[in-house]
Amino acid sequence: MKILITGVGGPTPRSFAIALKKYSFYKRFEIIATDINPLSIGLYQTELYNKSYIVPRATDKNYWEEIEKIIKENQIEIAVILPELEVMEWSKRMQTHDLPCKVLLPDLSMAELLVDKAKMTNILKELDIVPLSVSFNSDDKDLRNVYDTLNFPFWVRSTSGTSGLGSLKVESEDALKNWIQINPGVKEFLASKFLPGRNLACKLLYYEGKLLRSACGERVNYIMSKVAPSGITGNTSFGRLLNEPELFAEAKKAMDHLFAHTGAKQHGFYTVDFKEDENKKPYITEINVRHVAFTQCFAAGGANFAEDTIRLLDNDTTFKKDFILYEFEKDLIFLRDVDSLPVLMKESELLRSFNGKF
Repeated sequence: MKILITGVGGPTPRSFAIALKKYSFYKRFEIIATDINPLSIGLYQTELYNKSYIVPRATDKNYWEEIEKIIKENQIEIAVILPELEVMEWSKRMQTHDLPCKVLLPDLSMAELLVDKAKMTNILKELDIVPLSVSFNSDDKDLRNVYDTLNFPFWVRSTSGTSGLGSLKVESEDALKNWIQINPGVKEFLASKFLPGRNLACKLLYYEGKLLRSACGERVNYIMSKVAPSGITGNTSFGRLLNEPELFAEAKKAMDHLFAHTGAKQHGFYTVDFKEDENKKPYITEINVRHVAFTQCFAAGGANFAEDTIRLLDNDTTFKKDFILYEFEKDLIFLRDVDSLPVLMKESELLRSFNGKF
């Protein structure tokens, strides 16, 4: 089966490819890769990708001509679109044109809403499922609304973008002003109540109006966390695969509300991120309109959303369309790094190995 995966310079597309090549037995996959950067390592990972192309940015006038040429020349059956900018562009294209191959995409109304974290937060606040938040512009001279709404410390980040862009735990007015100055690329920020608890994620796969698969996990540590002032790089190095139906229920409640608000079809793959408060109540911090970088870890644990996506788009008649909330072995954790396959093991074994010291 010939599959196109875009944005292979990033960890998420490579993780998706690994989930297919290393953990799926559905079919033999021939994967074609694209990226905008000729120095992207994924373009040269021949163990994952059979052929690679450098393409224009999704907003470039020549983008669709190049993409359609690649799809036609390689007889691509399915495309997996993972960079957020390309998801937006393909969702827009879907409104006015037939797409050149099969692809799982959210409706444009959902994509536009979820990439703007301030708008998403505003719509969900009536459910008491998002933290107290206030948005502000980097050019605002008077930030009293932020300080009157939130107590120090609070969390601040860009209202758009991924990997914790512009994120920082702010503990003073001077710290916030300095942070705005050293992030000139961020025009709009979202300040939110600081949540000290677990960093959780719930993945949800919708297809043609129906929720089919879900699973939960926890991000504990991040790869290269020391390079980010917030400690968050968006790339998990140590995490847990969880069985938490209550978390799934909160994620589904939020998604139901958003689908109703937009009128969009329940279709696409979403990753709902939560952070717990001091009382262990989870609040949604963002919702991604795509897979995230530890997709391969879920696949290694038995929840292969990459394979599920391909089987659905391939009209696999053996795929069970009854809803499944994936369950993992208890106490299951994963360890991963940039250039390595994930390692899964029992957390209790890790604790015994180091006498509980890590």
